[in-house]
Amino acid sequence: MVGSLETEALIALREVGEGPARDVREQLAVAGVQVAYTTVATILARLHDKGLVRRRREKCQGGERYVYRTVDFERRYLRNLLRGVVTMFGPSGVVHLNEELAKMNPAEERELRRRLKI
Repeated sequence: MVGSLETEALIALREVGEGPARDVREQLAVAGVQVAYTTVATILARLHDKGLVRRRREKCQGGERYVYRTVDFERRYLRNLLRGVVTMFGPSGVVHLNEELAKMNPAEERELRRRLKI
């Protein structure tokens, strides 16, 4: 599961493209989200542990730092979410999800299929 601040960090990282926690924090500030550098570093480390971002070490003034970049997290997240619905709610959850999907307009459905690559 991804929390709201993690989601904001993922969006900011996508805007940055690739960068250290400092750059992600600056992008969050541009979006109106004020958080401490240490909070951003912790969030990025957790997102890395969840497999939603990649990182590499880079030498910098004063030592080393991680440089982060996004992965195709939308597809992975949506698939995990679908698996979670099945696991948590069983057949009735799947029926409800299917009913909600049936309410989508064709453009929304195409966009969802594109994101899931199905």
